[in-house]
Amino acid sequence: MIIESILIVFFALVLDFTVGDPRNKFHPTAWIGSLIAKLTPHTKNSSETLEKLGGILIILISIGIVISLVIFLEIGINLISIDYIYIIISIIVGSVLLKSTIAIKGMEKHAIAVVTALEQDNISSARDNLSMIVKRNTKNLDKNHVYSGVLESISENTVDGVTGPLFYFAFFGLPGAFVYRVVNTADSMIGYKTDIFRNIGWFGAKCDTILNYIPSRLTGFIMVISAMILGNNWKKSFEIMIRDGKKTQSPNAGYPMAAIAGALGTKFEKLDHYSLGDGNISFTKDHVKSAILIMKVTSILFCGMVVVPLLLFLSYLGWWIHA
Repeated sequence: MIIESILIVFFALVLDFTVGDPRNKFHPTAWIGSLIAKLTPHTKNSSETLEKLGGILIILISIGIVISLVIFLEIGINLISIDYIYIIISIIVGSVLLKSTIAIKGMEKHAIAVVTALEQDNISSARDNLSMIVKRNTKNLDKNHVYSGVLESISENTVDGVTGPLFYFAFFGLPGAFVYRVVNTADSMIGYKTDIFRNIGWFGAKCDTILNYIPSRLTGFIMVISAMILGNNWKKSFEIMIRDGKKTQSPNAGYPMAAIAGALGTKFEKLDHYSLGDGNISFTKDHVKSAILIMKVTSILFCGMVVVPLLLFLSYLGWWIHA
């Protein structure tokens, strides 16, 4: 039922805003990460072609295992013969599982940890905390570039940790959200252009790029609307997103980052890579608080403006069949 699906989205957001993430050992994303970590060493080979094939197998095997578990769980729930019990359990289980693919409160927690360390003038701890949420080398970053890294991570995470999985839930239900989570997790773990992972992580990185193409751009536009609602500079947000969205090496990451850089009237900079925005590279904790608020409002608006309309439209077409 379509109402059931909308309620799953609603309660998943409520759970994330209020409860956040469980400890790692109970988190499905942690299990996915562990699975990828166990498979990766078996793909190392002197042949570039075999390593690429191994990288493809990592993604396919991980997706196969995770989706099989989700489908078996859904089949088990469908065996419940009493309608109202089936609906209640389906919504509860669906909400918990969908919540496990998104991370709003978790991102906020990591960002605040970096800011707290900076406020205590503990730049070493701030760099260490930042290294947990970004791919770049943080060892030599100064205070403002640490702040920039946090703000960029909040921007990217709005797609990777919220709108991306929700977008694919709208099309394919929980299996869609978990396929996205597997690919995104693999990209964050092995999708680096280094000698170790260049071949193994190639397929996962390409899949992540394809899956994020539409969500990243939709998210950027909705961030502009969020900026308008929150009283930020939404006109500059739109201008910078259109102008600087293509500047990053990733074809997707620049759009939400540029949108927030414009909204906050500042500049995000990754040394020797890109510069987004017209402002100065000078930040305070208020910039981080504003970015977190934009992330939260964008998450809500994305559900109301994209996910729910998609669910209703696809249901009308008879496409959407997953609970």
